[in-house]
Amino acid sequence: MLQQKPNTVPSGKPVLGMILKGYPRISETFISNEIHQLEKQGFRLRLFSMRRPRERFTHQSVRKIQAPVDYLPHSLLLYFPKLLYHNLILAIKSPGNYKRAAKTAFRRLLRNRRIATIKHLLQAGYLVRCLLPKSGVTHLHAHFAHSPTSVAMFAGQLADIPFSFTAHAKDIYTSDSEQLREKVALAEFVVTCTEYNKRYLLETAQGGDTPVQRIYHGIDLDLFSNDAEPRQKTGPPYNIVTVARITPKKGLATVYRSLRTLCDQGVVLRHTLIGDGEDRKKILSLITELGLDGVTQWLGTQPHEVVLEHYRRADLFVLGCEIAQNGDRDGIPNVLLECMAMGVPVVATRVSALPELVEDGKTGLLVPPGQPEQMARAMGRLLTDHDLRNQIIPAARRRVTEQFNNRILIKELAGRFRAVGL
Repeated sequence: MLQQKPNTVPSGKPVLGMILKGYPRISETFISNEIHQLEKQGFRLRLFSMRRPRERFTHQSVRKIQAPVDYLPHSLLLYFPKLLYHNLILAIKSPGNYKRAAKTAFRRLLRNRRIATIKHLLQAGYLVRCLLPKSGVTHLHAHFAHSPTSVAMFAGQLADIPFSFTAHAKDIYTSDSEQLREKVALAEFVVTCTEYNKRYLLETAQGGDTPVQRIYHGIDLDLFSNDAEPRQKTGPPYNIVTVARITPKKGLATVYRSLRTLCDQGVVLRHTLIGDGEDRKKILSLITELGLDGVTQWLGTQPHEVVLEHYRRADLFVLGCEIAQNGDRDGIPNVLLECMAMGVPVVATRVSALPELVEDGKTGLLVPPGQPEQMARAMGRLLTDHDLRNQIIPAARRRVTEQFNNRILIKELAGRFRAVGL
């Protein structure tokens, strides 16, 4: 469990306040890596998390972070008197700023009719009244365009300081377009992690002066270097791995139907699924229904070290991303970057920004989403065509090394923050 660091008051240098939905989260190592890299660039940070950790363990990289973390009151029902008290004091002391934020909240409430809007305003008031004073924070930045950015937007208006946000995937495509447009318009700048996302955000913004910049997440290549030789020559039983949250957009049903097809063709294989999520029961039931219990294992959420060991033993990584019924979709899943860097070839789907990383036939194989027969053929090719593996594995490593090194990419983000005086 994360040990909360003392909330020391920084002196001198301006501080970047980062608002997160939860901290730390096993599935969001790209955020903790970003925080750590920003600190190495010389930035002072203060973290404000809307929720406490869900897992009992965390990645080792989190322990390197020096930034103190504060947790906002997360429940309107449990903490309403506390939230209301501090907001009333703030409204009395800063009536102009509070009126401006309240008008924004009322306008948004009329659009979405969601009580969460009131909660985010009250959380922002608590943040400004109780946590920002003497913190040195001069700029707020939120990760994810939904609730963290709502809090950052209201807090920015209440404290009269600028805010910005990083938009990722679900937070973009399941958000109301008018609500999202307003956030973009009010922000100092917006960062997003794919060109696909950038185009969507610019279309949604419908003009305006807010810069929208694409900065890939990337990975720490030192964490994903494979000391062993890549398994360019393979043989049965083939070891296939999937690391994913168990949600509709990951297309796990397609993955398991493709595995069933391979088994029916006489391919001897083992499959490991690492991850958890709301569709767990549905997917585990499908595994049983397809008769795959004997060849597949589900390990749930695992720490970095365990995931690395499975990458090292893998002959193939497969992910079946698709657009969910509610519009949710992936950007570029970091697990694809990780295994490509480790020398594990990937089969994925032609969805969203995945072709920005996986070039079909060159750095991996892509198939249409929801097509298990085509996925099975692609998997069979990458397992048995040694010439193809010998071509794809080094090309995939080069792609990640040249375009997705987070130590290089963080300099772009650092430049954006320095441009606003941090």
